[in-house]
Amino acid sequence: MEQIATVLIYTHAFFGGLGLFTGFISVIVKKGGSPHKKAGKVFTYSMLLSSLLSLIIALMPNHENTFLLLIGIFTIYMILSGNRALTFNPKYKTKAHAIDKIISVGMLIIALIMLSLGVLGLIQKIENSILYLFFGILGSFMATNDFKIYRQFKERKNARILSHIGRMVGALIASFTAFLVAGLHIGSTIVWIAPTIVGTAYIIYTSRKYKK
Repeated sequence: MEQIATVLIYTHAFFGGLGLFTGFISVIVKKGGSPHKKAGKVFTYSMLLSSLLSLIIALMPNHENTFLLLIGIFTIYMILSGNRALTFNPKYKTKAHAIDKIISVGMLIIALIMLSLGVLGLIQKIENSILYLFFGILGSFMATNDFKIYRQFKERKNARILSHIGRMVGALIASFTAFLVAGLHIGSTIVWIAPTIVGTAYIIYTSRKYKK
């Protein structure tokens, strides 16, 4: 069993590294161009595979990790919702599909679980419980914002682009954070939170540019 876990961990790391590399390419190159789209596809599939493997690893004996399990689901949500956001073109789509709502509701449930574990952990003085609260708040904000987009995307012409940017950059942040924590073995609370703060600042900057 441990040999299987080792193979899964290395495979997870490989696809995570590939996702990190192609993710940075998609950010750097011109948005909407062929290089951006190709890099984005590789990023999407690499991150999905890496995240799915992380779920399996986090459930295996001697590797159980509730926090990493929930973060893996959070990352999958960002990848799926980030790609689904591009389908919200009023010319071809009049309302959110069932799969869109399922993805958002699923994330909202995960966010509530994170918030509950965070509050419980703080009461019991469990180390790093603040991380559950931090990502729980972030996840609940993203999920509830999805439903606003579902109601307003026909009036807000750039809503799908802004949502796509926010979710995909969020997934890239998750990949970079995993590199710091698992690759460089720096697991402090600030390392978990700092990339998200910096990435959020980038998302806000880019979103304002597209709003203009």
